[in-house]
Amino acid sequence: MAGKLRLGVLASGGGTNLQTLIDRSRDGSMAAEIVLVLSNNPGAGALKRAAEADIPTACIDHRNFDNREEYDREVVAALKRSRVELVALAGFMRLISGAFLEAFPNRIINIHPALLPAFPGLHVQRKALEYGSRFSGCTVHFVDSGMDTGPIIIQAVVPVLDDDTEETLSARILVQEHLIYPRAVQLIAENRVRIEDRKVRIEPPISTPNAALCNPPLNG
Repeated sequence: MAGKLRLGVLASGGGTNLQTLIDRSRDGSMAAEIVLVLSNNPGAGALKRAAEADIPTACIDHRNFDNREEYDREVVAALKRSRVELVALAGFMRLISGAFLEAFPNRIINIHPALLPAFPGLHVQRKALEYGSRFSGCTVHFVDSGMDTGPIIIQAVVPVLDDDTEETLSARILVQEHLIYPRAVQLIAENRVRIEDRKVRIEPPISTPNAALCNPPLNG
């Protein structure tokens, strides 16, 4: 594992994005080693997934702390002990405090199941459907002091279908989450990511086709 980026993953739930990161780390397509999986939830499926993959785990229950800063200091200490270089939030249902951000400046990333800056927060697929959005998707971004407001690294777009439910739209978005999260980690592992103000630059640049997406299509 020498030379690989040391990745710490924080998760509160079942850990499907964690599983993708584990798989990509093991098949060699992501140059990162997951050195710690940490949860605030003792019953998190993510802890079980990590244990089955022989990845070190830690559970720090937020209910045992008086405030968010005190909790985050304990989490940071655990990450530092594991010599984590990049922190990936994978369904970690906690807001990050300033103490955490200061410990890992521009080294905390998150995946969000919407096309930010639209629909931050929770229940975002439901919000997209209620609003009548024609497209939705997912975003990997750096974490800052706001809620889902950090600089955007990569996004994927999916059309919203007329018969979509919250569950069907979520399922299609999740497929894309599993593609773009390890890609974002790989770009960071390759030292190709630079932040200018709040804009993320990829170096060398990746060419993108000059094509627009329309839903419904123009020729229908």
